[in-house]
Amino acid sequence: MPRVAPAFDPAALRTDEMRDGYVINLDVGAILAHCPEASAGLAAAMDALRAKGTIGQRAFELIRLRIAFHNQCRSCMAIRYEEAVQDGVTEAVVCSLERPAEADDLSDAERAALRFADLFATNHLAIDDAVYDDLRRFFTEGELVEIGLNCAFDVGLGRLTATWDVTEDLPDGFRLSYSETAAPWNDEAPLIVS
Repeated sequence: MPRVAPAFDPAALRTDEMRDGYVINLDVGAILAHCPEASAGLAAAMDALRAKGTIGQRAFELIRLRIAFHNQCRSCMAIRYEEAVQDGVTEAVVCSLERPAEADDLSDAERAALRFADLFATNHLAIDDAVYDDLRRFFTEGELVEIGLNCAFDVGLGRLTATWDVTEDLPDGFRLSYSETAAPWNDEAPLIVS
């Protein structure tokens, strides 16, 4: 049972045709429903970044998954967004997130964005001019804002969701106790969400 009670029973909205990934989204959404206006605003902002952003679905997803690992957000690690899968996020690429600086299947731009995401999630005050200079080799000023907003949403909401302990409907690989470290690159059956 999540630590914060849902505002409605998410089971009431589930259908037989619904994919597994929606189950997690419904559980988190049922908690966020306590603040519907704020939830709608957050969803609209994230949708705008995902739909209108120019860094690409692959980079967006890699950043999200790497931060989910730092947050230990089981719900976030278990999901793969369909648009990102279509943009080349395979489970082999997700495995590269274990050591992104050494990964052959990540671009230099992706490694720079992931370095920023790692610092944002673990030591944001270490982000200096050199980190931004490295990002500027690959990204425009607008894309720097996209990357920063993506990191801000992922760190904040991922940590909040992790504190709620919404794990009942997660695949077995993510039902570890919080004394054990989970990682998106250790799961064999992620949930694809469109």
